Amino acid sequence: DSFFASVEQRDHPELRDKPVIVCSFNNGRGVVSTASYEARYYGVKSGMAGFIARKLCPHGYFIAPNFDKYREASDDVYEIFYQYTDTIEAAGLDEAYLDVTKDKRGIGSATWIAQDIRYEVYQKTGLTVSAGVGQNKLIAKIAADHQKPNGLTVVCPGQEFGFLKNLAIRKIPGIGPVTESKCWSYNILKIE
Repeated sequence: DSFFASVEQRDHPELRDKPVIVCSFNNGRGVVSTASYEARYYGVKSGMAGFIARKLCPHGYFIAPNFDKYREASDDVYEIFYQYTDTIEAAGLDEAYLDVTKDKRGIGSATWIAQDIRYEVYQKTGLTVSAGVGQNKLIAKIAADHQKPNGLTVVCPGQEFGFLKNLAIRKIPGIGPVTESKCWSYNILKIE
């Protein structure tokens, strides 16, 4: 959700550490595509109406999206991924699942591979990457979200229950506000 803003901050150093909101306005209307973490602090998030984002963060830097530039940055990152494995499931321009069971570089450790990828992406693109290492996609996704931005969370085999226990139910991918509300009505607030 912050990828487009991260690319803008990379390309415009004066925007680093500033609330950047990528949003196109057509006839005064628009929807937020991406908000930097600095803009999220004010409650701005993807999918929000642009006029609401302006109310929440009037001092934010509103930038029209440049999807060609974001696709190019994404391609650069994916090119690095493919140097480590051919088993990649894209989940958008800024997210992917990598199965490193067949490790093309012979590194032998998913954690080391994640560290290497994060380093190489930053060196070659100027972008940071959050990564999660786990035995399945669910654990890896929750782990990757655990230390954003620019973090690495490793959940070793056998540690899954301890990692998940007591996390908010909303941490499960696919649980949005409606499902969360329904879970709360059954007094399901956390993963147990």
